[in-house]
Amino acid sequence: MAVRQGSLEIMEVNSWRGKKVFLTGHTGFKGAWLSIWLDSLGAKVTGYALKPPTNPSLFQLCRLEKRIKSNIGDVRDSAKLKKAMLAAKPEIVIHLAAQPLVRDSYRVPAETYSTNVMGTVNLLEAVRACGAVKAVVNVTTDKCYENKEHLRGYKEGEPLGGYDPYSSSKACSELVTAAYRNSFFNPADYKNHGVAVASARAGNVIGGGDWAVDRLIPDVIRAALKGGKARIRNPRAIRPWQHVLEPLSGYLLLAEMLYTRGPRYAGAWNFGPGAGDAKDVEWIVKRMFAVWPEAPGYVIDKGRHPHEAHFLKLDSAKVRREIGWRSRWHVGQAIDKTVAWTRVYAAKGDVYGFCLAQIKEYAAAGCQL
Repeated sequence: MAVRQGSLEIMEVNSWRGKKVFLTGHTGFKGAWLSIWLDSLGAKVTGYALKPPTNPSLFQLCRLEKRIKSNIGDVRDSAKLKKAMLAAKPEIVIHLAAQPLVRDSYRVPAETYSTNVMGTVNLLEAVRACGAVKAVVNVTTDKCYENKEHLRGYKEGEPLGGYDPYSSSKACSELVTAAYRNSFFNPADYKNHGVAVASARAGNVIGGGDWAVDRLIPDVIRAALKGGKARIRNPRAIRPWQHVLEPLSGYLLLAEMLYTRGPRYAGAWNFGPGAGDAKDVEWIVKRMFAVWPEAPGYVIDKGRHPHEAHFLKLDSAKVRREIGWRSRWHVGQAIDKTVAWTRVYAAKGDVYGFCLAQIKEYAAAGCQL
């Protein structure tokens, strides 16, 4: 039976209170937002990640180390990861820890593969050792597909691939997840092992508190706050942009389905925005400055850059049909929310409270068809 997204608010409140959740990558951008959301729902969150990758960071600004149990560790350290999971005894595992940047993967390819591939292996080995786990969501990326520059969206069953080390490593993470699901957590044998494993693929996420280097929106914000013009590359590159709360709501809903209904929801799932939200880079920047007119603007960097896909889009028909998830904020709203958060930060306001307010606003938004 499909679940309407309109029921998500009730399901979250009733289902997450008291649940033990093990979240890798909790010190990163998406991980910090998800930590705030889970904590606000009453979940008992244990995080496992490296120290915050940027300064400032949303994790530190919101003092999340005082709100959840935070373990600082590397997913490549299998013994430490397993020890932390066994101590936490989680019912739900959400794996976000990764080397997340395409351009960094050209600089540190071996580290990218060891983190994104062996990190996934280590995570799933820890799950095998921990009898408390019932649901696992491994978060990868829309870039895991073999990109043919199609104008249509990619579906979950299409070939995996990756031109660059980052994209390739995430395709490998998907293959690892599928192999472990088939070999150790097979849905046909669910009554014996009791673990449902899924992977989640999302598009380019934006939102307040992202300070990553070589990522479009953070680069624009960083330049604007310093009073300089942003330098953008690949202005014609088209991506499926979405606010960070969009895929996070999908991960929560998927984890809920895995926890309550088991093997039916094991597998791969796309969480992409609506068809009209695939925009090119320059459109995004112009739209951002339209609602932030005091910012200095941008220039196009015409230098040589490593290869990046020109067009990439997800087909999310499966998750709409079978789980009921849909995008709630269109790309213009996502930009508005990001600029609004940045204004609060620039004014030294309460960013944690503003994050909670945006989560509440998103949860009340209803379906965006």
